[in-house]
Amino acid sequence: MYFNVYLYSTISTDPNNIALMVAASAVVATLTTLIMGALSDKLGRRKVFICAGYILWGLSTMAFGAISVENAARWFPSANAVASAAVILIAMDCIMTFFGSTANDAAFNAYITDATTNDNRGKAESVLAILPLLSMLIIFGAFDSMTQQGRWKEFFGIFGAVVTITGVLSIFLLKENKLAATGSFVKSENSYFLNLIYGFRPAVIRSNPSIYLALTAFGIFSVSVQVFFPYLIIYMQHYLKIDAYALVLGVVLIAASIVSVIGGRFIDKLGKLKFVYPAACVMLAGLVGMFFARSVAAVIATGIVMMSGYMLLTATLSATVRDYTPADKVGHFQGIRMIFAVLLPMVIGPFIGASVIVNSDSTYVELGVVKSVPTPGIFLASAAVLLLAAIPIHLLKRRVLSENDLGRKAE
Repeated sequence: MYFNVYLYSTISTDPNNIALMVAASAVVATLTTLIMGALSDKLGRRKVFICAGYILWGLSTMAFGAISVENAARWFPSANAVASAAVILIAMDCIMTFFGSTANDAAFNAYITDATTNDNRGKAESVLAILPLLSMLIIFGAFDSMTQQGRWKEFFGIFGAVVTITGVLSIFLLKENKLAATGSFVKSENSYFLNLIYGFRPAVIRSNPSIYLALTAFGIFSVSVQVFFPYLIIYMQHYLKIDAYALVLGVVLIAASIVSVIGGRFIDKLGKLKFVYPAACVMLAGLVGMFFARSVAAVIATGIVMMSGYMLLTATLSATVRDYTPADKVGHFQGIRMIFAVLLPMVIGPFIGASVIVNSDSTYVELGVVKSVPTPGIFLASAAVLLLAAIPIHLLKRRVLSENDLGRKAE
């Protein structure tokens, strides 16, 4: 989120640049997860990818503070400084994403699937879902003032260091041999190339329809999120004129995190496919509410509803995908998961949001330059996309019911 704010505030206010950066990052993240996820399966190792990836992820994050229009003008004096800075920022974002996706998307996600079972994944996912929001809460509450003061170098330096330190600590704290000893981790014996293309093979898709339906639902939900999420802080700053947006987001995230932890207890008890529709309805109500919200109180109230639904839906769909992931092909499917959860959403969603913004009449003039401002329409567009997720969810529920009926008849 702050990479987007940094681009908007210091380099270019064109929302298409934000959409391009998000999309490029998504492409790199997906390709990285496909390649490194299959490699981790082939080698039978997760820890080395997690530890090394986090260390390099943090170091590359620190480098963002050096990217500016002024530095770009010095580095490339014959080129357009603004365009050069935007290109450098997007390129660095892709480099950072490579290390981050190796560590988190390819290795850590597979590690979680290895370490959990169908009976406890809902609870585990509800806890995992709140961690990024708690992280944002810390940043909003304690460090947002640095961004408003333009102290971006220190800002990126601090959080890059935190990520690197996490990677160092994981060398001593992360237990991989324990998983191998219990047999919950299955090393792949196939060739690396076959592992890489495994999830794209028609025979695999035909034999695992449930996971692809679950991934489709997750993908549509993720597109919906990406319609508004990259522009959320900018929307609050420049459209709603809320100076204390960090406080607003802090309250929303705390409340939504509490709801997620409580709701996680019911995901496993009620059943993931029974819980998914109520969670989606909560998020849908919040998105519609955000379209109308203008005051701080209204934004907090509707924001809590929206983010609570978002977190519950994330936990439910993530756990559902893990349930249908073949135990001996966990790393193989991390790349496929990234296509649905990251690549398509982050390529499609931000450009839908950018189209809504560009085609609105909400602008402001700064130093003689007309700048586009995100409008409430991004929330309605997000809600419209979210409704489409009902199709694969319905098909998945029908399939599961049919399989259960066949199972009972066989008994």
